[in-house]
Amino acid sequence: MAGTGGASPSIYPTVLYADAKAAIRQLTEAFGFTELSVYEGENGMVAHAELVQGNGAVMLGSKGRGGRFDELMKGAGPAGVYVVVDDVDAHHQRAVDHGAEILMPPTDQDYGSRDYMARDIEGNIWSFGTYAPEIGG
Repeated sequence: MAGTGGASPSIYPTVLYADAKAAIRQLTEAFGFTELSVYEGENGMVAHAELVQGNGAVMLGSKGRGGRFDELMKGAGPAGVYVVVDDVDAHHQRAVDHGAEILMPPTDQDYGSRDYMARDIEGNIWSFGTYAPEIGG
């Protein structure tokens, strides 16, 4: 599921973390994301990172690094992100093996998807499933 397959997404969820380096480790190790880029500021904080999964991506950075976006997100609560994966059960097992907090085990949904949910190290909810909406042009 690494890489974007040549198609660039037009929407990128963006999440800020108190410990962005630890979040990157969890997202890559437990949830199978691949680092596309990680830029650190002079203070060692993550100024900007891009992680990919399939043909989608998430941007993230460190809280408290300064700038307008950091200021506006200061009081923001946890985010929820849905990620399409091919094999929900294998993906879930990887997350379990890396100690991720599972909120809902793989479950067949009435609308035909198979999903599970996990919480990352800073409270964001990540849903992984087989449902992929058809987006026409």
